[in-house]
Amino acid sequence: MSTFIPRQIAPIIQAQQSKFPVLAVTGPRQSGKTTLLKALFEDYRYVSLENPDTRAFALEDPVGFLNQYDKKIVFDEVQRAPELFSYIQGRVDESRQMGQFILSGSQNFHLLNSITQTLAGRVALFKLLPLDFTELKAVNLLGTSYAAVSIKGFYPAIFDRDIDPIVFYSNYLQTYIEKDVTELANLRDLKAFRTFIGLCAGRSAQLVNFSALANECDISHNTAKAWLSILESSYIIFFLQPYHQNFNKRLVKSPKLYFYDTGLLNYLLGIREAGELEENRIKGAVFENMIVAEYQKKNHHLYLHKDYYFWQDSNAHEVDLLMKKPGGFAVFEAKATQTINSTLFEEMDRFEQIAAPSKVNKTLIYGGAENEKRTKYNVLSWKNISD
Repeated sequence: MSTFIPRQIAPIIQAQQSKFPVLAVTGPRQSGKTTLLKALFEDYRYVSLENPDTRAFALEDPVGFLNQYDKKIVFDEVQRAPELFSYIQGRVDESRQMGQFILSGSQNFHLLNSITQTLAGRVALFKLLPLDFTELKAVNLLGTSYAAVSIKGFYPAIFDRDIDPIVFYSNYLQTYIEKDVTELANLRDLKAFRTFIGLCAGRSAQLVNFSALANECDISHNTAKAWLSILESSYIIFFLQPYHQNFNKRLVKSPKLYFYDTGLLNYLLGIREAGELEENRIKGAVFENMIVAEYQKKNHHLYLHKDYYFWQDSNAHEVDLLMKKPGGFAVFEAKATQTINSTLFEEMDRFEQIAAPSKVNKTLIYGGAENEKRTKYNVLSWKNISD
């Protein structure tokens, strides 16, 4: 029996339907874009450009294609026919009809390039990422153990069809490499790329070191950069940028690397059971990754348009997540431990001293189950950060 999980972004997309002629939804494969759009736009025709015959029609005769599909259309995987965008621009400029076309795609680079070149000002852009905590809690599907939750991951199909995460991620990885990677880059050695993804997993929640990645995978520095770009544009990984304004100390300028989904991250790390993760030295990085990814998902699903950073100085003092606020900062530390002690607050306190006189709101997110009210800090259970 399938489980329908309402998505937080649904009413936000609907609210923009009357304000823009084109709506575009991007996100990783299997994040639920097609299911969402079919549910939201039941009176629209759905056309998938994954279909070779449909794609050939669009590429060979775009005018005829848009004459047939000219209004109230959902075009899925539209980045496969980028030539359509300039014709769509002409149609919406002529008709001035809001909500005329709904576009969807799983390759951020190609889709956004086409949109920025031809549809700027005419399109509302959205990102649908894997399920967030709030969405899972709403249907009582968020587990009680952070380790078990992070291993299961957040792709809808795992919950909707009750798929074993190991089976899902094994197939997801194969399909992703076969479909997206071979299209985005002329790869001759898929085995090397698979090794590269595994090396990235081992560096989650760490500063990106292009040279080290390249050397370990026996590829060039430029190839490592290109492959990271492919992973980013396909919504496998994202980068968190360092915050380095207004401070005199020498600060880190490299971004940190995270996976959008910790189920895939754990699969790549070879971690299959909650007990394995809890005993693994990498559990802190996996926990941090899950928390930072949750804030990213919340940011996009609620259309908040916030900018998140991390902060780290040359002595490796850091705070995991930082947001600039009027008059100061909100900073967050993510710690997998279920026991709270004073050392967990030290990095945030150090940042507060450096940031003075700016006000700093400090939040510890930990692996335990209960929130705590403290005078100087917010202490949140990992599962309550979206409340």
